[in-house]
Amino acid sequence: MTAFASAAGAAEGQEWAWEIRAVNGKGLDLRLRLPEIEGLEAEVRAAVAQAAARGNIQLSLKVTAQSGTERLDLSMPALGAALSALREVEETARAHGLTLAPCRATDLLALRGVVAQGGGEGADPAALKAAVLAGLGNVLGDFVAMRAAEGLQLCGVIAAQLDRISDLTEQAAEVAEARRPETAAALSAALARVMENAPGADAPRVAQELALLAVKADVTEEIDRLRAHLAAARALLAESAPVGRKFEFLTQEFVREANTLCSKSGSTALTTIGLDLKHVIDQMREQIQNVE
Repeated sequence: MTAFASAAGAAEGQEWAWEIRAVNGKGLDLRLRLPEIEGLEAEVRAAVAQAAARGNIQLSLKVTAQSGTERLDLSMPALGAALSALREVEETARAHGLTLAPCRATDLLALRGVVAQGGGEGADPAALKAAVLAGLGNVLGDFVAMRAAEGLQLCGVIAAQLDRISDLTEQAAEVAEARRPETAAALSAALARVMENAPGADAPRVAQELALLAVKADVTEEIDRLRAHLAAARALLAESAPVGRKFEFLTQEFVREANTLCSKSGSTALTTIGLDLKHVIDQMREQIQNVE
């Protein structure tokens, strides 16, 4: 299921910002981009695993020094090295009869390594970690709410598809029931033709073989299983726990019964219903890919 959420805050002289986004996935694929805060990653993974069971999820945290708290840190070793180098340059210049312009402090500060921008080094890591984890709780709440809203919409779509499958299943049952007399007449005619063309044939044996063929062509079991799958699917829709994987397996069973119905149809009307069933089931299977 797709979703996006973000949250920002500040603590211990630091500004932090969470961002989480997810797209469909068969399992839980969590990718993190976190700063180096001891113990943070393990707690983040545990929190996300409780909030989501499925999807390709990207979660990032940015921590920067809060505006106005930055300072310049002077590196004494680097400054000493710069002054020593400056003295050697001036002495060499004088030895060649040259006089250099006076060096200003700003020139030294501009040298690489002499100063570094810092901020937040005095922050309490534990307090900062607690603050960002509290922010994670908020962003995960928004994330779950967005996924729940999408799930509610999908529930309506899938429920309508199940209703359509139910209607087609009952149509198939009616067609199958209506063709029973026709099937019986066809078997009687087949038995008569066999006995007419093979006078020495064993009539009870031939009738038994034809009856077996009729049983193999009967779609009652497929219709009963489709009804059972419909009941199971509606029960899954009513659950509050993640059901995406279970629903995927159930749609495979729907497909199997629809295929068997088509292969055993023996009539244009039943074949048409079977093809319609396969179409709706395929549409439902695509939607199930979005369900956690």
